[in-house]
Amino acid sequence: MAPAAASGGSSLPSGFSVFTTFPDLLFIFEFIFGGLVWILIASSLVPIPLVQGWVMFVSVFCFMATTALLVLYIIGAHGGENSWVTLDAAYHCIAALFYLSASVLEALATIGMQEGYTYKQYHENISAVVFSYVATLLYVVHAVFSLIRWKSS
Repeated sequence: MAPAAASGGSSLPSGFSVFTTFPDLLFIFEFIFGGLVWILIASSLVPIPLVQGWVMFVSVFCFMATTALLVLYIIGAHGGENSWVTLDAAYHCIAALFYLSASVLEALATIGMQEGYTYKQYHENISAVVFSYVATLLYVVHAVFSLIRWKSS
């Protein structure tokens, strides 16, 4: 544990070093794929409105929270406090669980699309499912490495 602490691996980056450290580099990809999920769900038709509502909530919530955390890390609002490492790990674990549930529900709703939907609408939903699973993977990887950082802090 001492080498990680000595090299700064157990603290959060600030400034533009956020874009050069792993797992914080994943913020960019979470932002991109989360935005794509948000756009695709907003423009697609889902046979079960409750599912679309949950997927929209998850994508908008995670998009906004990821953006807020990214901006706060860039401006250095954490000040090197260990509580921010805990917040980072907790947020990414919750976001990973939320996105996993949203991805599964969106996939289930897309599979259930049969009659009354065009080929284009079906493909929009398939794209939303794929990007949702990519976002889930990104959040899971970020959560795992955030938990490792939290444990070493």
